[in-house]
Amino acid sequence: MRAATLAAAIAVVAPAAAQEPIRIDAARGALLIHGNFCGPGNRGPGYPPVDALDAACMHHDACTPPPGDLPHCACHDRLHAEAGRVAQNLAAPRAIRDKAKFISDGALLLPCLD
Repeated sequence: MRAATLAAAIAVVAPAAAQEPIRIDAARGALLIHGNFCGPGNRGPGYPPVDALDAACMHHDACTPPPGDLPHCACHDRLHAEAGRVAQNLAAPRAIRDKAKFISDGALLLPCLD
C-alpha cells in the first residue's frame, strides 16, 4: 500500500516539485530524480554525490539491503531527516529545496522493517 501511495505521489508531485526533468536511463532501468544517488536504479557507486541532497540519498543507498530484502525503518528515517535539512536550508536553490522536501516526505512512505 505504501508503494502505491508513493507511486501516486511521484506522478502528481514530482513534475511540479522539480524544475529539471526526472531522467530515465532505460538501459539501466534507472529513474534519476536528482544527482547520482536519488532515485531507483541510480548511478550509485563510482560517482560522487553532487550536493548535500545527493549525499543523503547516497547514505540511504548504503543502508539499503540487496533487492528483495526490506531495509530497517531507520534507513528511511535518516533519509527523511537529511533531505529535510536540505529542504529547510534557505541557502540552497528553491528547486533543490523542493526536490529535497519531496524526497524527505517520500522516505516516510517507503516500506521497511521496524
